[in-house]
Amino acid sequence: MKYYASRLLPFYISIAVVVGVLIGSFYANQFAGNRVSFINTSGNKISTLLEVINERYVDKVDVNEVVEKAFPQILKELDPHSTYVSAKDVEASMQELKGSFSGIGVQYMIYDDTVRVVRIIEGGPADEANLRAGDRIVTINGKSFVGKSIDNDKVMKNLKGEKGSVVRLGIRRNGVKNMIIIPITRGDVEVNSVDASYMLDARTGYIRITSWGDKTYAEFLRAMATLSPEGMDNLVIDLRGNLGGYLQAAVEVANEFLPRNRMIVYNEGRNFNKEEYKSDGKGAYQSLPLVVLIDETSASASEIFAGAMQDNDRAAIIGRRSFGKGLVQVPIEFRDGSMVRLTVARYYTPSGRCVQKPFKPGDEADYENDLLQRAATGEYFSSDSIKTSGDIYKTRLGRNVYGGGGIIPDYFIPRDTLGFTSYYKDVYMSGTISQFAFWYLDNHRQVLNKYSQALPLAKYLRSQRIVDQFVSYAEQHGIKRRNLMIRTSHALLERSIIGNIIGDRLGIGSAVIYLNNDDPFVARALRIFHNGEAFPKAPNVKKTASSIIVPKHQMWMRPSYEFKTRFAIHTTQGAEATQS
Repeated sequence: MKYYASRLLPFYISIAVVVGVLIGSFYANQFAGNRVSFINTSGNKISTLLEVINERYVDKVDVNEVVEKAFPQILKELDPHSTYVSAKDVEASMQELKGSFSGIGVQYMIYDDTVRVVRIIEGGPADEANLRAGDRIVTINGKSFVGKSIDNDKVMKNLKGEKGSVVRLGIRRNGVKNMIIIPITRGDVEVNSVDASYMLDARTGYIRITSWGDKTYAEFLRAMATLSPEGMDNLVIDLRGNLGGYLQAAVEVANEFLPRNRMIVYNEGRNFNKEEYKSDGKGAYQSLPLVVLIDETSASASEIFAGAMQDNDRAAIIGRRSFGKGLVQVPIEFRDGSMVRLTVARYYTPSGRCVQKPFKPGDEADYENDLLQRAATGEYFSSDSIKTSGDIYKTRLGRNVYGGGGIIPDYFIPRDTLGFTSYYKDVYMSGTISQFAFWYLDNHRQVLNKYSQALPLAKYLRSQRIVDQFVSYAEQHGIKRRNLMIRTSHALLERSIIGNIIGDRLGIGSAVIYLNNDDPFVARALRIFHNGEAFPKAPNVKKTASSIIVPKHQMWMRPSYEFKTRFAIHTTQGAEATQS
């Protein structure tokens, strides 16, 4: 009998275990809120939650879409610059830094529900195919491509594509009765980060760098090689509006101006070994007088360059306090082609400053509103309103520089609000100025094509009472005429309108030449050279009254979100057209 019972014992134990599991599951469901008991870590929690949603949610859910939306929210809890880029957006986000993309090579604008060619990029596929500025693209690959449903995403999706592929465009051209079919073989289209370089006067060169990418250093050297034979004895580097890019590009350009073994920048992080970047002494422009222009939209790698020049007492920095981004991101790719740019370190200028402005993890709104807060406190109009952390650092000569966010310039230039009215804001923000510029150029090409230089073209446009023509155009397009405001904003309107027309006709470089003609930043730079103040002096040297000294991977050094539109009212830009 005992033997029989012992043989059945395993069976009884198995039954007991099963019953125990069933009872336990019942009470767990009843009293534990249907808790999933095998989740032990936060990582498991996320993956298990997605599985539960996929299997048990009341409606069908696209889990991939949920993940795409969740990633950015998770990264927001870290810092304002760790970001997620979906697979479809990776190429677009990287094209400026890579220095090229595959497309047809045009600047275009969507106007009256039709894609209009604003400019042909010289040497690109569209140029070789004889596409012309002013052409209307009405079909793509035999299908109609006009109407209110056309937007920038659709245009770029159809015009960009794999190198060597062919796109057939149906074109309506002024003076030609029938539609023209133009096949274009897509190819590499250059995206220049140095978009303007010329001589300001007989001795002073000017270079504008709009981003720091793969080809920035090579473009910079080409610009210098062009300017040097023209008698350049001084140089202005304009970094206004430059949001950043690759750290290495800024280091390479900085190296050209520094003697051997000078610190340019160093990085440190919790799991990131300290990296120091020092000059090698081979720079060709170590004794060239230099001025660097910055403003509140100069960020990241631009701040590395400006900080290196300031802390090494190598250049005069003029403008307004820079953005304040001192966090380093490294791109981490996923198998589906998407990417996370994760903050792995902080960077420090040679004096030891981290220029990152304060932030609270998860409070993105407060961080984004920093530029608005600067306006509210008067920082754009007076250097006395600039806030610092109180931490004082020393340059090589012993000058005081300050922590707390951004690079504080040696010479302050207030923002010019003269002429800014709600009428100007309305016509600018609505895109009416850029639309008028295209309309005017398109209707006066025969005359405007006679002008190949910015300043003669600007003189002609002023003679045509261009503001009066614009006001009539704007009124026809729904913007009420406000005579008093128009008189107040007349100079600002004229500058913006003419700048856009020149940009559309001759390119952004020519627009910059026109806009710099009465730019207070440029005027101050020329005075600094004239007074021999480009090389900062030690504190014990008497200052002039005009000087204001105020208290091996590619790293991504750029603000990860777009500046709000209200900060984009800068009349230093040309046509608001898109490249494809």
